[in-house]
Amino acid sequence: MFSQDACFFHRQLDEMSKSKHFFQNLLKPFTSSANKDQQEDDLEKIAAKEQKNFSFEALVAATKNFNQSQKLGEGGFGPVFQGKLSDGREVAVKRLSQRSAQGKKEFLNEAKLLSRVQHKNVVNLLGYCVRDAEKLLVYEYVANQSLDKFLFKSNKRELLDWQRRHDIIVGVAKGLLYLHDQAHCTIIHRDIKGSNILLDDNWVPKIADFGMARLFPEDQTQIHTRVAGTNGYMAPEYLMNGNLSKKADVFSFGVVVLELISAQKNSSFDRDPDSGNLLEWAYKLYKKQRTLEIMDPVLVSSADMEEVALLVQIGLLCVQSDPQSRPDMDRVVVLLSRKPRHLEEPTRPGLPGSRYRRYRPGTTSSVTGNSDVSSSGSFGSTNTRTATSTATGTTSSLVKPRLDRHGKRPVID
Repeated sequence: MFSQDACFFHRQLDEMSKSKHFFQNLLKPFTSSANKDQQEDDLEKIAAKEQKNFSFEALVAATKNFNQSQKLGEGGFGPVFQGKLSDGREVAVKRLSQRSAQGKKEFLNEAKLLSRVQHKNVVNLLGYCVRDAEKLLVYEYVANQSLDKFLFKSNKRELLDWQRRHDIIVGVAKGLLYLHDQAHCTIIHRDIKGSNILLDDNWVPKIADFGMARLFPEDQTQIHTRVAGTNGYMAPEYLMNGNLSKKADVFSFGVVVLELISAQKNSSFDRDPDSGNLLEWAYKLYKKQRTLEIMDPVLVSSADMEEVALLVQIGLLCVQSDPQSRPDMDRVVVLLSRKPRHLEEPTRPGLPGSRYRRYRPGTTSSVTGNSDVSSSGSFGSTNTRTATSTATGTTSSLVKPRLDRHGKRPVID
């Protein structure tokens, strides 16, 4: 009897160990540098477990053998193709390029992270295909493609009337709230911008491109990590020190809000020669009680002026220099759902390298690992990622970045 009980006990321990090992492997890409074979094995396991397997032949047929006429865009991971499955569903098929090393990491990261994410305002991952060297992700097809294609092109801006822009802001806010507080684990996107917000045929926004997203430890509110994102959207404490928290996404969201209202792109702002960027210009007009001058002229006939003023103020609150002063996304959603009686005054926006940046002497960061320099696309847009190099030791002094000669990529000397 004792021998049988002992055998049963050891079998139970063995099963528990196997289960624990599986979930450790599943989370490993977010907590350590797992080897590529293990990552690929995990992708196959997830596909099998969730019964979201697509055959390679089915995707070849859906995309007309990955015909160039079906191509929506291309990034560091490889191309994305539009396709139509045999059951009539339209899909976007992301195909991993065999030549992409950094893209492979982002591709696998996105596959694992989105495997358990489902929300109206987050792009839906339908399934996977793994066949030898071929690795593909299958998403719902989002008809209107990315927000930036409408917002920053004068011949398409009029399609985005005030109600649509307001609804896009609310939808993105709800999507971020889900990622931060309602998903299976806190998820920081790290690259919220117009080209990563897709619009369906009803103009419902969907957050896309999770190649750089990070799972967040439940017991922490901030971590130190390598810096990766897009110039003009990265929060100053993240860009300068590698300090990552939910408030980094809040900052990026605030930039997008002000871009939607003004139709001005923060990273290439030239509307006012006395303002270095969109945030500085918006804050200056707000303080002069000339908030409505920020508004895109094409909105005059459709805008609710009271709502415009409120959303400018919310956008400025989201881009404040001190991350603790920025609202959480749950509060942002509440503010967008009803007109508050009282809303605090925003302070000057946080802009790395600007005179508004508050430096604290002796600040250090423990940014480690390799830089996340890559290029990726979201079903029709090509996104340029920027990153700073990381420290070689355990700490690094605060270094003010300069831009390269094209004005796009932060560089650490």
